[in-house]
Amino acid sequence: MNTWKLGLTTGAAQRPRERPVPAGDCQTVLEEIRRAKSRFGLPAEARVVSCYAAGRDGFWLHRFLFSQGVENIVVDSASLEVNRRYRRAKTDRLDVHKLLTMRLRHVAGEKQVWSVVRVPSVVDEDRRQLHRELLTTKRDWTRVINRIKGLLAGSGIRMTVQGDGETPREEVRQWDTSPLPAALHARLKREWQQVEHRTEQGGGLEAERRAGLRASEARGMEKVHQ
Repeated sequence: MNTWKLGLTTGAAQRPRERPVPAGDCQTVLEEIRRAKSRFGLPAEARVVSCYAAGRDGFWLHRFLFSQGVENIVVDSASLEVNRRYRRAKTDRLDVHKLLTMRLRHVAGEKQVWSVVRVPSVVDEDRRQLHRELLTTKRDWTRVINRIKGLLAGSGIRMTVQGDGETPREEVRQWDTSPLPAALHARLKREWQQVEHRTEQGGGLEAERRAGLRASEARGMEKVHQ
């Protein structure tokens, strides 16, 4: 997404002030907040509360807003109410209005409006990278294996392909015992190189994770070990 949709209001009776902001342009966000305060007749030190749905931007934006004195929360997008009438007409405008309305209800004390995401510390978030990379590597490995199986099946070949085994034999034949076409054979060879790479990468990540668990003294590591 290249643009953020920023909505500002003083309450349910106030028509929201909507502004498009280039994604990542934090200074423009602060400037729009300043302009909104001026437009609504609020003092510069007026309290500001905000929210956004958890997604690609992660938590850096939350940390920035918090550093600027903005009382921000990150919400689970799956917990947002969806009007059945608008289910097929989801737009930025509908999203902004919905978030503003729900944030006002939350500030007013309604606790069951949505699910608030617990924002991890930078250190805790960084600890997750190795595990996430390992999961991604395993998913990529599975996708390549399934692609190889699909390519073979397209030529009438049913084989059990294992990532930790040897490269498929050169003498693999099609349904009529004829050799594999040259382009298909070359593609299968390249795909298998990806399998080998991801197998090696996954093994290295597993070893690194085990070593990290043995050496870590961080709080909560006892549960991870179990």
